[in-house]
Amino acid sequence: MATATLPKVKAKRFWTYDEMLAELPETNVPTELWDREIVTSPTPTSSHQTIVPKLARALDDFIQDKNAGTVFISPLDVVLSQHRVVQPDVFFVAKANSEIIQDRIRGVPDLVVEVISQTWKRDRVDKKALYEQFGVSEYWIVDPESRAIEVFALTRGVYQRHSKGTETTSAKSRLLAGFKISFHELRA
Repeated sequence: MATATLPKVKAKRFWTYDEMLAELPETNVPTELWDREIVTSPTPTSSHQTIVPKLARALDDFIQDKNAGTVFISPLDVVLSQHRVVQPDVFFVAKANSEIIQDRIRGVPDLVVEVISQTWKRDRVDKKALYEQFGVSEYWIVDPESRAIEVFALTRGVYQRHSKGTETTSAKSRLLAGFKISFHELRA
């Protein structure tokens, strides 16, 4: 009787951000570094890509009017550590925190928005915990399926839901007093 041989399993590679920059080509495929493992995602859905620029534009108009900082959209690496690098859909860096704006964002943004595209778990659980751990002051989750916007504000190191917006009611920022938006304003 012949003995079956199993193919050798290739060892999993663990990366640092500096290694990624040095060894991988530039790409517009959503690529993040999660506990030293590279995580790629399919490109976003059309509803995601409709919502992101509308929200970014509304936020940027508000920020520019107040001269409060800078708004960014993905893909742009946010280097939280050498082992944790994310590409939030939309994010804001306050003027007082502008030293983190370098070749990439090297530090913690003040406000992060994720628009759910394929899987809700990544945004609602994993990224929420990550942003909470690193001290992002405000985290927004936009859910196209339920047509809702949730705003979480960091309170004593833990996210508490500050506001919820729907089709007709506006989600409100605690960090940016006066900024509010409803899902109706984001839809296609």
